[in-house]
Amino acid sequence: MSVQGETREKIRIDIREPRHYKVIMHNDDFTSMDFVVEILMDIFHKNETEAERLMLTVHESGSAAVGTYPYDIALTKVQAASRRAKEEGFPFRMTVEEA
Repeated sequence: MSVQGETREKIRIDIREPRHYKVIMHNDDFTSMDFVVEILMDIFHKNETEAERLMLTVHESGSAAVGTYPYDIALTKVQAASRRAKEEGFPFRMTVEEA
């Protein structure tokens, strides 16, 4: 039973997965391999085997994607890694690109 003068609205909610972004690690001649493995384990939560494999890929290929995340998380991880690299005196570089 409807009340006279009552209006009904249909609200359409469109829920989408957030866009994901790849974190790309770049090789340089100064950042130590041990530091890169440490970053991959501590910040990107890779196990030691995966961290070493990724580090070698970066070293041999010049760069590698080390994870895919929503933008805010990708940026936070890059900032944390960059801060640690700066504290250690490494010119370590990472970038974020759309997946």
